[in-house]
Amino acid sequence: MKTFCGRANPTTGALDWVEESEEYDYHQEIARSSYADMLHDKDRNEKYFLGIRAAVRRVKSRGQQAVVLDIGTGTGLLSMMAVSAGADYCYAVEVFKPMADAAVRIVEKNGFRDKIKIINKHSTEVTVGPEGDMQSRANILVTELFDTELIGEGALPSYEHAHKNLVQTDCEAVPHRATVYAQLVESERLWSWARLLPLRVGGHEVVPNPEETSCAGAPTVCDIQLSQVPPTHFHPLSQVLPMYRVDFSRPVSSSPERLTARFPALGSGSAQVVLSWWDMDMDPEGTIICSMAPSWTLPNPENFPWRDHWMQCVYFLPVEMHVTEGEMVRLTLCHDDYSLWYNIQPDSQEGGDSEPPISRPLCTCQAHMVWTRPRFGELNDPKRTDRYVEALKTIVRPDSVCLSVSDGSLLPIFAHILGAHKVYTLENSRMSKIVMERVLAANDLTGTIQVLESHPQQLTSNSLGDEQISVLIGEPYFTTSLLPWHSLYFWYSRTVLSGRLCDDVTILPQSASLCMAPMEFKDLWRIRAPCGSCEGFDVSVMDEMIQSSLDFRESREAEPHPLWEYPCRALAEPLEVMTFDFRQRVPEEVVKSEGSVTLSRKGRCHGVALWMDYHLTDDISVSTGLTQPPNQQGDCEWSPHRKQAVYFFSSPWESAGDDASSVTYSLAFQPATGDIIMEFIPGPSRHTTSA
Repeated sequence: MKTFCGRANPTTGALDWVEESEEYDYHQEIARSSYADMLHDKDRNEKYFLGIRAAVRRVKSRGQQAVVLDIGTGTGLLSMMAVSAGADYCYAVEVFKPMADAAVRIVEKNGFRDKIKIINKHSTEVTVGPEGDMQSRANILVTELFDTELIGEGALPSYEHAHKNLVQTDCEAVPHRATVYAQLVESERLWSWARLLPLRVGGHEVVPNPEETSCAGAPTVCDIQLSQVPPTHFHPLSQVLPMYRVDFSRPVSSSPERLTARFPALGSGSAQVVLSWWDMDMDPEGTIICSMAPSWTLPNPENFPWRDHWMQCVYFLPVEMHVTEGEMVRLTLCHDDYSLWYNIQPDSQEGGDSEPPISRPLCTCQAHMVWTRPRFGELNDPKRTDRYVEALKTIVRPDSVCLSVSDGSLLPIFAHILGAHKVYTLENSRMSKIVMERVLAANDLTGTIQVLESHPQQLTSNSLGDEQISVLIGEPYFTTSLLPWHSLYFWYSRTVLSGRLCDDVTILPQSASLCMAPMEFKDLWRIRAPCGSCEGFDVSVMDEMIQSSLDFRESREAEPHPLWEYPCRALAEPLEVMTFDFRQRVPEEVVKSEGSVTLSRKGRCHGVALWMDYHLTDDISVSTGLTQPPNQQGDCEWSPHRKQAVYFFSSPWESAGDDASSVTYSLAFQPATGDIIMEFIPGPSRHTTSA
């Protein structure tokens, strides 16, 4: 049996459906899962263990047997904690069969086979009774069904069903309760991710489509490592407010709900964004707390427990609202069974009883379905815009016929403002074409720029009015790009368009470089590191399972990560390891590059970061990686607009920083597929070369 999986194709700019073996999906699920991250989350594991011990003691103190229901058991870790704490029996439910099979092996390896029953079902399918999956209802409910938004993995419906069908009315629950917190802020940086903002190009102002300014935006939560957004990047307009509390030891409802907090504005400004996170009380008294609060809320930020499976949330308000210090404001949280959202109103008497709709907000302008949040940030970045405009000024002439090849780009507008004779832009979808036409209409540019819903290979002479292109431009940016080099689709487009280009065509960017740097990650390494033992339990079966899935393919590939969210140090200066000349066609032969990078800084090398730099002209470049060179200690600042690629080593290794260690690289660009086959090997230092 085969399965079809979507893979970015840099040669066509499309997402191809590739036939894979039936094992591929399974290995992807395991290799890219958060299981390793959770097992390395010492704070989470310790708090669960303390909460479970306390729950078992409370049940035993009532003279009852402790019967545990563990929903979403994963490795079986929480069930093993329960038995170790004195539970008489555990029913451990896991719907993902490969994970349930692994839990059986882990439970047996740790000697708990007679005390823990693994049930490979969804919890709503579990039966109770003499012939059922459970002999009786449980009196302790243990779950780990939470995501960054708390309820996004279906925690509420699962709890609702469990209380009705699987546990006793007076059951203990670990966690006992959860509280969602919110803080209303003004933030130019975060708001730039929400929608297109006005920007200036020379003496012209480019404005967004008016529909966009009143659109509720993308319905999905923006989950990030909020600790990496410093407090200097936002202005608090409220204290941290408890907005939603759910007691898991009592019957839980998944019905839609509206909750409102009324407060005086902490300062004056534009209410734009809600920062949100949650914590869990593992016991009824609230003495055992597992908190997701960002590090800057803590008295000792250095003690912040890092984790990647639970982060923090950013919610963008449907419309920004100006508030004055001391003004009474109402912040409303709504939730359904899987998601949360926020709204804000002035707490005035007139219309004070009106409430925002409880229905989930949806995008009505279509822009939020074309541009991702990082893409909005990229389009709104004034420094980046200035670099493109400065480069365009050097190549656009009054007789220029320009063609833009990038998805949802503003470069065609810049080229028109700078005086190009004609401007065409290619969009890869009907929706993208509509969004761009609305932006043009908002700027009275309808008809001045031709928006073509077409791929480069589909262009005809009629499409371009029988004219040759004198200036080919791109950022480049394509919605199907997952890894930095996938944007080499621009190069393939340039090659396909060769017959439509003037002999002396100018191409922007004129070339690109693939760059690399060996990295020490402060925390990100945990997502790929084996655990071995967790809270005294042998979970090496899980390590072997993950490694097997990585070896299936993933260990030989880089993976995308937004490195601005993950503190790291470069152990060597960045190095250009491949160059792609867009002024020439894509070659037919494989392009190879080999060499080594000497490590000049002391540290533990976990892998290699890779990114693309685009050379717009001879002296103007734009990076999708480092925004500036690493400092003397190797600390890095990364572009927040694009994901970089990370190639993790199977095992970290130490660099003494004395130039005695190096990373040898071997790269091969495959023109037929657009892929880059790569290998990185740590070893003794050698002279750096590059093909």
